[in-house]
Amino acid sequence: MKNNTRKLLFFDIDGTLLTPYPWKVPDSTRQALKEARANGHLLFINSGRTYAMISSMIKEMDFDGYVCGCGSQIYMNGELLFSSSNPNELCRETVERLRQCQMPAFFERPDKILYDGAAKALPDAIAQLKVETAVEDLSLYSPEVYHTFTFDKFLAFPVPGADTEAFRAFADQHFICFVHEDAAWELTQKEYSKATGIQFLADHLGVSIEDTFAFGDSTNDLPMLQFAGTSIAMGQSDPKILPHCTYQTTNIEEDGIANALKHFHLI
Repeated sequence: MKNNTRKLLFFDIDGTLLTPYPWKVPDSTRQALKEARANGHLLFINSGRTYAMISSMIKEMDFDGYVCGCGSQIYMNGELLFSSSNPNELCRETVERLRQCQMPAFFERPDKILYDGAAKALPDAIAQLKVETAVEDLSLYSPEVYHTFTFDKFLAFPVPGADTEAFRAFADQHFICFVHEDAAWELTQKEYSKATGIQFLADHLGVSIEDTFAFGDSTNDLPMLQFAGTSIAMGQSDPKILPHCTYQTTNIEEDGIANALKHFHLI
């Protein structure tokens, strides 16, 4: 029996909708999402990625909206409903601290990615990012631009020789830090998260939190998984998230999204 009450469905991207490299969206996922929309449910991306970092493969899937940058930008039906950036003073201090601690990083905005060409080392990912999206070297900014630029979040990389302890002490004062298995640190604004993105859209649409569903696979999904009315872990999820989830579905490539939507009678 289908669940005909309108629900808000929030999906992480990597490991939830996109398979590991070479990235693809399983056919079963595409079909299941179409059926969920046909049943009247609203579908949203809820990602750590800023909008500039969301691939065309995802944007072509006709989602109703996007919670990007761990809640720092919210879009619906092509309209920007909410946006928050770190203040310029904090952005400049962060760049200087990273230089002092010799930690490579890149900085995420809704429209582009920034990197620091004056840093001792650059993240390996920068070369690939230059192919995928707009990228700027903030070390080339004029003084006027340097004292006005902002970013919403950033990734730092604790490479050998970096003073990770000193930088983490600074970061914990100003940001939320998610440590990923590939040793990247994802640093987001303290006031916003994937959970605040769900709250914002639920309030905007007049929908109860009990009628929200979140789908994810990693620890940076925990805020939304703990907050949503129903939370679904993918089959290959980080075990740390499982105690906080309502249900664990099958792996992404084993019809995980489709099976979860069927389990909750959303399709």
